[in-house]
Amino acid sequence: MNYSEIHLASFIERSNRFIARCRLIETGEDIITHVKNTGRNKELFLTDALVAVNYQPSAKRKTAYDLVAVRKGEMWINIDSQIPNALAAEGILAGKIALPGLRGAITFLKREYTFEHSKFDIYFETDQQEKGFVEVKGMTLENQGIGAFPDAPTLRGLKHVEELRVAQAMGYHSYVLFVVQFPTVSRATIHRQMQPALYSAVEGALADGVTVLAYNCDVDQQSISIKQAVPFDLTQKFIDPNQ
Repeated sequence: MNYSEIHLASFIERSNRFIARCRLIETGEDIITHVKNTGRNKELFLTDALVAVNYQPSAKRKTAYDLVAVRKGEMWINIDSQIPNALAAEGILAGKIALPGLRGAITFLKREYTFEHSKFDIYFETDQQEKGFVEVKGMTLENQGIGAFPDAPTLRGLKHVEELRVAQAMGYHSYVLFVVQFPTVSRATIHRQMQPALYSAVEGALADGVTVLAYNCDVDQQSISIKQAVPFDLTQKFIDPNQ
């Protein structure tokens, strides 16, 4: 997936969860950007960090720019929280993302599907009358080649995992899919220290038969695309770079 008009900028400060001030590299102009991720991202949003902003002016918008990616060391990390769902749906339909345990081929896929008390990111059916759900989570937190989720407590994420356990018990094929929004990663895991309850919920979900997957991405300042599957390891220790 490509962005329409990317400009490079240096990060100045984050005013709140939604707004950051940056300075365009080519002109030196200070701009206000919409941050397309409400996570903390403290390890990324450092003063003078190189960032990619997408220019999308509109009379309906308060800002003309979206902050979509941050340079960390030798790699770009995409922080656009709207991207993972689109990449997941596209990747599943194109066969780039495999859903283990299915006998048939997917013939129907719908995004944003209501089930019980939740809305899952993806609902699908196969030609073998199988039905299932995929809940997609973007992963932007990284340290020493390990990716972790979440970077801040998420009650919504916890609820989704619990609802997937219910769906699995009712006969649906249920998946958690982590889209790792950076390329260099050896394993993905749950940030147990950040949210012990989510760790326990995922542990229980795995025991109940819910499948947890992770796929990393090729990322540059202009684009992002699914790369390959990476191991998800609940036992992997993670050292938070912000602590």
